[in-house]
Amino acid sequence: MREIVEGIFIWSWFSAPHGYEFNGYLIHHPEGNLCVDPVEPSADALARLEREGVARIVLTNRNHVRKAALVRERTGAPIAIHPADAAYAREQGATIDADLVPGERISGFTVVGVPGKSPGEVVLHCPRRRLLIVGDAVIGNPPGQLSLLREKVMDDPPRLRASVAALAALEVEVLLPGDGVPILREAGARLRELVSSFPA
Repeated sequence: MREIVEGIFIWSWFSAPHGYEFNGYLIHHPEGNLCVDPVEPSADALARLEREGVARIVLTNRNHVRKAALVRERTGAPIAIHPADAAYAREQGATIDADLVPGERISGFTVVGVPGKSPGEVVLHCPRRRLLIVGDAVIGNPPGQLSLLREKVMDDPPRLRASVAALAALEVEVLLPGDGVPILREAGARLRELVSSFPA
């Protein structure tokens, strides 16, 4: 686990079928630390989560259950997800303790709905820091760029493209994706480049 930007720590797990890393995040905040989309942790990473504490586990979408149950078991943190994605997450073995509602503020972030890949996909946005934490709405692949997942895994591709276009209108410098390589500078420009590639 390493600090990727001030107060936000990343750990990763390489997915051979995808050819890039899946990322989990620990966010330090005085109101309570957040763990976002936790992937398989090393022993050291798991020990750090236990030692530093987690107030809430946030799942950005139904496919990012990942190792949330393990982190919940070891830290006692409740798991939150958008209600539209909760049933599927439960089928994947997650115990869902709370709803994530667009507009809600959590530990310095605002929950933003970005439906399309799934109906309950969300991102976490910190306007003060011009920072986005993204699940599957966009991926950091190839490195230094942003792209979408294949359309066959999306519920509603046009709706997802509209959601991503709305993200591109935000002031964003840093984008931390659940999948792929983080963008630490000029992420807004990378979002706009992606949107410009969408069909008219």
